[in-house]
Amino acid sequence: MTIENSRGAFCGVPRGRRAWSPSPLPADTWVKRRVDQLLPRTGLPAVAYFAGVIGLLGLAQIFPAPAYLAVDAVAFLAGGSWCALNFWRCRHAHCLLTGSGWLLLALFAAAEAVIGRSLIGGDEQLAFLGILAIGFMFEGAWYLIHRDNAVTPAQPEPARAGDRTTRSGVAERTSVF
Repeated sequence: MTIENSRGAFCGVPRGRRAWSPSPLPADTWVKRRVDQLLPRTGLPAVAYFAGVIGLLGLAQIFPAPAYLAVDAVAFLAGGSWCALNFWRCRHAHCLLTGSGWLLLALFAAAEAVIGRSLIGGDEQLAFLGILAIGFMFEGAWYLIHRDNAVTPAQPEPARAGDRTTRSGVAERTSVF
């Protein structure tokens, strides 16, 4: 089986039995292919991206309010965008929470920057780390329940003998009693 690289039709590389990344999704539209080209998932580009986010968080510490809130908002937006796009393309369970959580935190920090002060006592970066911890705990629980760290849609149950199919094609259970 041939799997194309991140510039090709799939998200990342094929997953081994004990690999971290969920199975890749096909890039069946030009938007998905473009995201796959721009979004670093492994190796030095991914490390550099997150080093940039961490660097922004460190840089924010030297500024007074509201400038540090604006820099935090940019860092939260960068982390949240990466995770939201990664969830869309690869379905990592933690990215469901970190992507949405960090994007909301980015909006909150930007609003704080506009009003000129922190509403949570300067603990925006602590909230960022809290969302990360919650995301990884969610993924751990998801893995324990589903034996996979990818969030996938529920598959309909196969029809059994004695079931009838509705007009929509869904199997309907018939009572045995």
